[in-house]
Amino acid sequence: MTNLSVNLNKVAMLRNARPLAIPSVVKMGEISIAAGAHGLTVHPRPDERHIRRSDVYELAKMLKSHPGIEYNIEGNPFESPFMEIIRDVRPDQCTLVPDDPDQNTSDHGWNVTENAERLKAVISELNEWGCRVSLFMDPDVEQIKQVPELGCSRIELYTEPYATAYREGKGEESFAIYQRAAQCAQDLGIGVNGGHDLNLENLPQFREIPNLLEVSIGHALTADALEMGFADAVKAYLQALAG
Repeated sequence: MTNLSVNLNKVAMLRNARPLAIPSVVKMGEISIAAGAHGLTVHPRPDERHIRRSDVYELAKMLKSHPGIEYNIEGNPFESPFMEIIRDVRPDQCTLVPDDPDQNTSDHGWNVTENAERLKAVISELNEWGCRVSLFMDPDVEQIKQVPELGCSRIELYTEPYATAYREGKGEESFAIYQRAAQCAQDLGIGVNGGHDLNLENLPQFREIPNLLEVSIGHALTADALEMGFADAVKAYLQALAG
């Protein structure tokens, strides 16, 4: 079964709308774990518009009581203070994303051709700290073929184009592109994760990618939780992954 990592960014964004500590990011993380989630994901951006640096540390403290639950921290390693945070926390997985500070959300994967040398240095450092490294990638076979040279063990396929195609009735065509990309990575010994705009409608098809290790889902799950409740939303996504 593909693992589910619950992205808590949107919980933090709601919390930040008022000078209060509700909803609690840590509590939603605990609810997710109790409901069966395999991991928690956060993406602390420099402007702290959702996840704050303090959230990252508080979640790390909470997760010490939950051995076996993966902590995945996403972000751009070339934007401060991301690497400082990773150095302090040493998460199970670090997903490197080529976000600019003013981007609304992640909207493209790495151009390995242009960033190989500086990514190698960062990935080497993260490996030394004991963090599994996943690289946020478009389903571009030519770019994926260059990933093994960098030293990371996984990629996370950026799935928004698939989600858009699915809404437009072109899911099969897009899914085939992602299947080829995933197979390319796996043939090279690279594990495959997925994430961005996956939801209860498009997830059952996407999970058919063989040996898909993990999906990270936040926006849609949080929206569904407004109707279902957070625990039931997590359970619904686990059921969608189980088939």
